[in-house]
Amino acid sequence: MKKILIATATASVLVAAGTVSAQCSFHQPDGQAKKAQMTQTSQQAGFIRVGGYQKQVVQPDIVDTAVAAGSFDTLVQAVQAAGLVDTLKGDGPYTVFAPTDEAFAKLPPGTVEALLNDKEKLTQVLTYHVVPGKLDAKAVTGMSTLPTVEGSDLPVASIRIATTDIMTSNGIIHVIDEVLIPQS
Repeated sequence: MKKILIATATASVLVAAGTVSAQCSFHQPDGQAKKAQMTQTSQQAGFIRVGGYQKQVVQPDIVDTAVAAGSFDTLVQAVQAAGLVDTLKGDGPYTVFAPTDEAFAKLPPGTVEALLNDKEKLTQVLTYHVVPGKLDAKAVTGMSTLPTVEGSDLPVASIRIATTDIMTSNGIIHVIDEVLIPQS
């Protein structure tokens, strides 16, 4: 009788930290399981190696990255209310200047609720935070203005970016501490 080796693997990916973990159980013919744990930390990892096999790790899109972060609940709610989820899950690429929940909390009382009830204005505000293309911090800081999906130019010098270069499958996120309002 041939000996059969069965391997099972579970993997979890923490994209923002760039950590890839996999835990494997190897079952031997006698029924005993041997466990192995491996962790690889690398922004460029992209693959998990288990034995002689490779499993490609798929990076989440802009929306899924924002949801997983847990600090963009208001932004995600606004994106859903504006009907922009499919766009921000699409091919892109996009550069998103993403205001945190704390940034939305700084707005005058009632502003978020008013925006959520005015889809046209909400869409205008949200698309003002989105720039076509995948621009990392180096590219962004080298420009004085950026053309937004909304149609206006975004004055880059006036934006305080708290965290830069959160890579996603369809673009890049820069975390900001204020909600940007277009002048028009």
